[in-house]
This record gives sequence, C-alpha cells and structure tokens, in this order.
Amino acid sequence: MGRLFGTDGVRGVANADLTAELALGLSVAAAHVLAEAGTFEGHRPTAVVGRDPRASGEFLEAAVVAGLASAGVDVLRVGVLPTPAVAHLTGVLGADLGVMLSASHNAMPDNGIKFFARGGHKLADDLEDKIEAVYEEHRTGAPWERPTGAGVGRVRDYDEGFETYVSHLISVLPNRLDGLKIVLDEAHGAAARVSPEAFTRAGAQVVTIGAEPDGLNINDGCGSTHLGLLRAAVVEHGADLGIAHDGDADRCLAVDAAGNEVDGDQILAVLSLAMREAGTLRGDTVVATVMSNLGFKLAMEREGLNLVQTAVGDRYVLESMKENGFALGGEQSGHVIVLDHATTGDGTLTGLMLAARIAATGKSLADLAGVMERLPQILINVKDVDKSRVDTSGELAAAVTEAERDLGSTGRVLLRPSGTEPLVRVMVEAADIEQARAVAQRLADVVKSALG
Repeated sequence: MGRLFGTDGVRGVANADLTAELALGLSVAAAHVLAEAGTFEGHRPTAVVGRDPRASGEFLEAAVVAGLASAGVDVLRVGVLPTPAVAHLTGVLGADLGVMLSASHNAMPDNGIKFFARGGHKLADDLEDKIEAVYEEHRTGAPWERPTGAGVGRVRDYDEGFETYVSHLISVLPNRLDGLKIVLDEAHGAAARVSPEAFTRAGAQVVTIGAEPDGLNINDGCGSTHLGLLRAAVVEHGADLGIAHDGDADRCLAVDAAGNEVDGDQILAVLSLAMREAGTLRGDTVVATVMSNLGFKLAMEREGLNLVQTAVGDRYVLESMKENGFALGGEQSGHVIVLDHATTGDGTLTGLMLAARIAATGKSLADLAGVMERLPQILINVKDVDKSRVDTSGELAAAVTEAERDLGSTGRVLLRPSGTEPLVRVMVEAADIEQARAVAQRLADVVKSALG
C-alpha cells in the first residue's frame, strides 16, 4: 500500500478510502506511538478529539474514540471546533495526543484524520511513518495488546473547550476592533460558532454568512475557496473587510472594502510589519513556501525583512519556524502561523490580528495590503494523472527547462503533486499574465500527455 499520510494527515472519501475500520486502527496505532511515554505508573494517557461538521465525522469520531479508549487512552471529546482549537486544547490540557477529523477545504464527501503530538504540534514525518508501521503490522495479523477492566480508556465530553479557546483568542489580541464592520464567511464549517463569537467579543460589528452547517453543506460554494459570496456581502453591507475560513478554519483569506481578494502572502506582509513594529518578529524573518508570489519576496526585501522558503505545506513552515526560533510564517493559501500564540495555522486568530492592525493604524485593508504587488500567477490543477512520476518523467523535465528559458529572470515555474488530492499542480509566474497563462497551459498539456 502507498503512504497513508499526505501533507496534512490521512485524507480520502469517507466510507470509501477513509473507513471506520481504518480510523479505528490508526487511532490505536497512534495511541501506541504517541502515548507510549505516558505509560509510566500512575499516569493515564489522554487524548483530545474534535471534528468539523461533516456528516461522516459522526461515525469517524465514534471509530476514533473507540480505538483510543480500547488502547487505554482517556478521551476528551470536544465536538465541533476548528483544527487550531483542538491543537490549542491538546497543549493547554496537557494531553498526550490530539485528533481532528476534517478534510479542511475539500468537498463534503471527503474527510480526514489529523494527529497532534503533546503540546498540540503536528507530527514530523518519522512519527507518521511509525504510526503507519504499527498500524500495518497489526493489520496484517499481529494482535494488539489490549487493556481490560479498569485499564480501558474513559470517554467524556469536554464542553469547556469552546470557552477556553475563544478566551485565548481574545487574550492575545494587541488591541480591540471597535468601530470595524466585518463580514465573516464560515464555510458552513468548524468555526461557525467560534469565529463570530470571538470577533464580537473583540468589539467588531459582525455580519455572518456560511454559518449554518448541516453536515452536508461544508465548503459548498462558500468559504476561502469560493470568495464570490463574501465579496458581494462586503460591498452590500458597506463593511471594512471580509474574512473567509475553510472547513476546519486553519486558514484565512480576506476581502477589502471594494471586494478585492487579499491572499495569504499579503496577510503575511501586513502582519510582518505589525510584528516588527511591536518587536515580536524574531530575527526580522518570515517563513513561507515556494508557492509564495514573487511579489511577496520582493516586498520583504524592500522592507528589509528576511524570507525563508520551505516545501509546500504549513507543517514544513512550522518545522522551520520551530527549528530556527522564528515567530511568523504561512502560505499563500491562508495558513498563517503566529507561533507565540498558536501551534498551527489558525484562521480565526489570523483574521483577528489582521483586523486589529486595521483598527490600530486607521488604514484600510487595501492600503495595508498594498505593501506588496502580486505578480501574475497562473495555477492549473491537472487531474487524473500519475502524480508519482512528476520527478522522473524526462518529457516533463524537458518541457520545464524550455518554459524556464522562455520566462528568464522575470518568472518561474513550479510543478508539484498534491499531497491531499490525485492531481498535479502547475504554477507559472511572470511579469506578463498572458505569457504566464500560455506557458502554464503548455506545461499542463505536457503533464496530461506524459503522466496520463
């Protein structure tokens, strides 16, 4: 079998790829790996389990809880909360591990399992590999060691998680949001209650859309992957800005008063200057991925800030931040990590901090985001191809070399297999959008023919 873990946990179509049996088995394996240091006498390992509102999350949650409890782990079930809330609660409650059931921005039929280690941190590759190895060992016949009697885990609902998380968000804000009118698009997802509550407590006048999850409508034409409704609502209500989350609210995109998108690169640029001014941008450095717009890199250079770039995935951004002691990092897609206040990307926190900067400076979001100019960037997702051959196809390598020669120093090419979906992403950046579009389409055609 191929590697189960992608760039953000284990993900697939619920009840087809991601079954109850798989969820249960992985949870037992995770308990053995992540809670093994907690087996000393007198200590009962504990796990925090949360989910987004997808209908499939109900049976998958039951499977995960059953697996953990059968392995002797006490479970605190926090219900529907954002991924960063589960990470935060895993840390503050001193749990041995955390589990979030969500497929993030994916469509409703998908679901996923994300594990957090002690402290609420995403897992390094070696820990994921170890969980997979333990799971596979027992799937093929080796029996689990199962506690009995008083040794089995106990399960209880932890309703205090909502208040604990919202109070944390408010406590770390540098200033209030009084006077701002903000539209929030919750993607009918995990932040449908949390985000409006936090922004309201912070002093903003809040208008919500996409905040009525029914288990089937998550990410359906709304949220960070579909900004049309948010753009229209911001203009209609005369709001200062709009904030869009994805299904599990670990990302944030914004819309200015005129309805123009403000992406993760621009948000990072705004927050980097705010944090430098506050003295909290350690090393005057921001961490981003290779997908960041070239305009972001140029803006950081102009402002005298350092930029460290990593592989795509907020987990790699986080690894670089932790290893080097940096305070701010993120992705163009809206995963922004403020490491002093969160252990993972936190869409609600990001939106609050962005709004706080607007309130503190009295400037519009458009003015603040103008610190960087986005160069034309074309992204084409090529589906139904063998993404495992991206790095080995000679035909594709020759096409990339030709494209880079055509673009010269004013552009760049990036091809990468998706870590969560069966497709290859073709990204081309150039000073001229028509050139970027032409080169991207040419490369996408080669990907289709070479890897189809």
